[in-house]
Amino acid sequence: MQQIVECVPNFSDGRNPAVYNGIADAIRSVTGIHVLNVSADADHNRSVITFVGNAAAVEEAAFRAVGRAAELINLDTHQGEHPRIGATDVFPFIPVKGITIEECVAIARRVGQRVGEELGVAVYLYGSAASSPERTRLPDIRKGQYELWKSEVASNPARKPDFGPAEPKPWGATVIGVRPFLIAYNLYLNSDDVEIADQISKNIRFTGGGLRYLQAKGFLVEGQAQVSMNLTNFSKTPIYRMQELVRQEAARYGLTITKAELVGLMPQQALIDTAIWYLQLHDMGNDQILEQLINQVSKEEVTVNAFLDSVADKSPTPGGGSGAALAGALAAALTQMVAGLTAGRKKYIDFDAESREILARAAELRAQLTEAIAEDAAAFDSLMAAYRNKDLDEAAKSQAVEMATIHAGEVPLNVARLSHQIAQLGQTMVQHGNANAVTDAAAAVIMAHAAVQTAALNVKINAVELKDRDLAASWHEEAAALEAKTFGLVAATKAAAAERGNF
Repeated sequence: MQQIVECVPNFSDGRNPAVYNGIADAIRSVTGIHVLNVSADADHNRSVITFVGNAAAVEEAAFRAVGRAAELINLDTHQGEHPRIGATDVFPFIPVKGITIEECVAIARRVGQRVGEELGVAVYLYGSAASSPERTRLPDIRKGQYELWKSEVASNPARKPDFGPAEPKPWGATVIGVRPFLIAYNLYLNSDDVEIADQISKNIRFTGGGLRYLQAKGFLVEGQAQVSMNLTNFSKTPIYRMQELVRQEAARYGLTITKAELVGLMPQQALIDTAIWYLQLHDMGNDQILEQLINQVSKEEVTVNAFLDSVADKSPTPGGGSGAALAGALAAALTQMVAGLTAGRKKYIDFDAESREILARAAELRAQLTEAIAEDAAAFDSLMAAYRNKDLDEAAKSQAVEMATIHAGEVPLNVARLSHQIAQLGQTMVQHGNANAVTDAAAAVIMAHAAVQTAALNVKINAVELKDRDLAASWHEEAAALEAKTFGLVAATKAAAAERGNF
C-alpha cells in the first residue's frame, strides 16, 4: 500500500511572499514531496503550507522547512493577530494512508531531535507525540506566546524543551506533533465588534459547552469580526452543523454571516457531506459523482506519467535506485497477477494453498518495493544535504555524512533482497501456476533480476565512500550473492517457461 503522510506546518509570516514561498521551495526541494497549498494571511501574519509524501520524504522536508524558517523569520520583530511561539510555530504530522499514528509519532520525535540538535531550535512535542499529558494541547505549550516563552525558557523548568537548547533565540520554539486531520475554517460577520465574535466563539467551542471537536476564537480581520475555527473531526462534528450554530449565535446579536474562508485544504468528503445535508440528497452515493469515477479510471495513468516525467527531468532524483525499486514492484505485480489467475481454479487445485500464499506475499513485497521508490530518492537527497550542511563542525558533519551514506546504501540493498524474493516466487509460478500466464511469471523473474542488478550497483557506489569498511565489505558480499542467485533463477525460469509454453 502506498504510504502518505500529510504535513500542515504553520509559519509566522503571512506578509512577505519571499519568506513563505522560500520556505515552500525548501520543502519542494525534497524528492517525493508534493506541496498542495500555500495559504498566507496578512492580518494573522501567518502562513500555512500543506504537503504530502512518504515517511522518509516528509522527515527531510520538515527539517529543511524549519531550518529555512529560522533563517528568514525573527520573532523579536513579528506582530500579528494569531498566537505564536516560533518561526515554525507548529508542525503536525497527519497519517493519511498506509501509515499509523504510532509511526507518525516516531517521525515527529526523530524530526524533533534532529531539529533540536542540528539547528539549535527548541522543540516541544504535542498531540499524540506529547512527552507528558501537560503538553498534549498546543495552547498549553504556547501560553503567553513568544514573549513569555522568551523570558521563561532558561529559568522555568516547566518550559524546558523536549529537544534543543533551553535558550531564547529570535526564531523562538517549534511545536512538533501528530494529530488527526484538521479543517481550519473562518466565518465573517457583518460587524466590526470583535467582542461579539469572541463571545460567539466561547459559546460554540467544546471547552465552552459547544460542539465536540471544535476550537474557536474571535478576531478582527480587515475591519470585520471573524469567528476563526479549527475542526478536528469533521465526520463527528460536520461543517454544516458548525456553520448553522454560528448562524444562530450571530442572529442573537442581529448579525449575519457575510462570507466563509477556508485556510489550507479540506477533505473532499467534508464538502460532499455538507452538500448532501443542504441539498437533502440523503440517498446519494459517491458513485453518483462524475469526477470521482473519472479519477478512479485515470489515477494509475497519471501516477505513472508523473513518475516517468520526474525520472526524465535533469534532477538527479529519482534515479537508478528508484528505478530498481519500480522494476521490483512491477515484478511483484506480475507475480501477484499470475497467482490470482491460479488460485481457486479446479485445474490447479493441488497448488491452491501455495498460490494463495504467493498471492498474499507478492502483495506485501509489492507494497514495500513501491514505498522504496520514493525512499531511495529521499535517502540520496538526505546524503546531499549532509554534504552541504555548513552549520556543523568537521566531526559532526563527518558523522552526519556517514549515517546518511549508510541509509543511502541500505535502501537499495533491501530492494535487492525483496526483489530476489519476488524472483523466487515468480519461478514457482512458472513451474506450477496457470499455464496460460507462464510468460507473465517468467517476465516477473527477469524483471526482478534487473531490479537486483540495478540495486546492487547503487549499493556498491555508496560503499565506496563508507568509512566503516567492514560494513562496506558485507554489503559487497551480500549484493554479489543476491545477483548470482537471481541470475541462476532466470536461467532455470526461461527453461521451464519454454517447456510449459511449448516455444
